[in-house]
Amino acid sequence: MRRNGSYYKRNLLVAGLAMGFALVPLIFILWEDALMIGFGRAVGESMIVLMATGNTAQSHSGLSSGLRALSANIAIEMPEAAAGSVHYRILFLSALRLLLFTLIINTLAELIRQQLRQRYSQREG
Repeated sequence: MRRNGSYYKRNLLVAGLAMGFALVPLIFILWEDALMIGFGRAVGESMIVLMATGNTAQSHSGLSSGLRALSANIAIEMPEAAAGSVHYRILFLSALRLLLFTLIINTLAELIRQQLRQRYSQREG
């Protein structure tokens, strides 16, 4: 890569660095969206949680014991609950609680994303 004691201006290192700097904003934007979508899906995905946790309605204090997640509980018991009963209302209250929890998590993630975007846009400008 040397010619008479000097380096070529166009070489693989320069191209690699330029591509790296060009792709960092895209990777950051995709990472943010993937992280928010991933958390939302992890909270709301009921069938995977249902199969992986063992579907036991009574949980014990250990991490290795089975449990029933809130989303799985709603999915399993809603068809059996009589309309207007206390059980039916409690399931709707559980769904509302799950919705509010997801809304809070997504709102916090959006606020953090906006703060990071403002902080990084101020450094560039």
